[in-house]
Amino acid sequence: MSKKEAQASGEAGEREVKSPLPILVQLGPPQNKRRLRQEARKRMRQALIAGEAYSQTDYAQSRGLVLRERENSVFSDAWTAVAILFIIIGLVAGRNMPLLALGIVLLLIVAVSSVWKNLSLLGVSYERSFDRTRVFPGEPVEMTVTVSNDKFLPLTWLQFRDELPVAPLTESAFSHKASEITGRFTLRSTFSLHGRERAHRAVILRFPARGYYDLGPVAYESGDVFTLFTTSQTYKQIDTLVVYPQIWPLEALGLPAKEPFGEVKTRRSLFTDPIKTQGIRDYQPQDRFRDVHWKATARRGDLQTKIYDPSTGMNLALFLNVATLPKHWMGFEPDLLERAVSVTASVANYGAQQGWGVGVYANGSVPNSDQPIRVPPGRSTEQLNHILEALAAVTEFATGGIEQMMFRESPHLSWAATMVLVTAVTPPEIIAALVRLKEAGRRIVLISLADDPPPTDLGAILTYHIPANAPAFQSDDSQQAAVATAVAALSAIPTPRPIDLTPVND
Repeated sequence: MSKKEAQASGEAGEREVKSPLPILVQLGPPQNKRRLRQEARKRMRQALIAGEAYSQTDYAQSRGLVLRERENSVFSDAWTAVAILFIIIGLVAGRNMPLLALGIVLLLIVAVSSVWKNLSLLGVSYERSFDRTRVFPGEPVEMTVTVSNDKFLPLTWLQFRDELPVAPLTESAFSHKASEITGRFTLRSTFSLHGRERAHRAVILRFPARGYYDLGPVAYESGDVFTLFTTSQTYKQIDTLVVYPQIWPLEALGLPAKEPFGEVKTRRSLFTDPIKTQGIRDYQPQDRFRDVHWKATARRGDLQTKIYDPSTGMNLALFLNVATLPKHWMGFEPDLLERAVSVTASVANYGAQQGWGVGVYANGSVPNSDQPIRVPPGRSTEQLNHILEALAAVTEFATGGIEQMMFRESPHLSWAATMVLVTAVTPPEIIAALVRLKEAGRRIVLISLADDPPPTDLGAILTYHIPANAPAFQSDDSQQAAVATAVAALSAIPTPRPIDLTPVND
């Protein structure tokens, strides 16, 4: 390879890294994938050497963005042979003009249609944008589809098939019921675009339950002006929407609105966490000498004291038991699991509103993983967002007993933190674990969602019972209060950026 070609190849590689398109895995035989990528990269190098811009189709092919490519046609090779035969017959028959015209027109149609088809998807883009990417169940999300034709060649027809998890609100009741059963809906959008034209189309989506929802892939389909040839490509353009669990006010759950987890000490805590420092302030006579921040003192010229993270009554460690039956391997009850997740989210929201350090632990695994969910207690402005996202990802698969998780995480929590267990079942092993933690000096709170009240022989352990017939799950007024609580929680959460796909290099 010459020096000029090597330099052009290096520029191509640099452009690939800077491109905002996500790098995805291409489906198909490995030999075909390698051959297609090599050919696309060769065309890109040739275009760069010639001083021309390479096509987006070659870029997508070289990076493995195209999942599937297909061409359909009502013509076959026999049509070309027939057209040539008409021309030959017309010449032999003494220049028979009708036969000559028929053969020439047929050849022109095939040639124009073939070229038009090959250029139809060049420079075409399909983008989704959302008014928000985090919502609560039942809240509408506006998705705007932007389609661009970045070339001078017009497109008489252009169709997209976008795979969605739910049907838009404008669809029929049958489509909504089918999408609820299958979890998929194909959104078909047809456009007719002039050269260098951009079009927009908006739809409203509503997600009935919490979770992570993936939108995509997208199939592009177009063809020539005569609709004789069609070509289609499928791209794995994935966007993710997060639906938080439902949040209820504590009063609707039957929990006291004031100090539901015991008395909170005022102003200055008896204990502080020396590992976590909130900041510094001016030295006061009652401060301990070992709490002086010497670097800040030297920088400001006055004695400065460290402000530690208070521990007594100010940290909540929420433990969610995803098991809804005595043994987690016996199966699960979906409604009961959703109530447990919602109660956990409601308590976390309350703690965040109080300015407490709140964390959540669950023995349910993250999707496509066998790891339990862990969000250590914290007071950052995005802590509630992290907790709700973690709870949105909770699945019914239990990685182990919740009592084992509580024993494992207890040494890592501040000593005076309040450990709150939300569970739908209270078998003897969980009761024994709570008693042991209480005897060890831990502050323990049990929130039971079982139909029967929890045992009464738990000593000083604070217990609450939220059965299935609780007002929060039955009353319309409580539903409206839940919506107001969700809106307040969203307003306190910093607006997150949409989830982006991380490029993966070849």
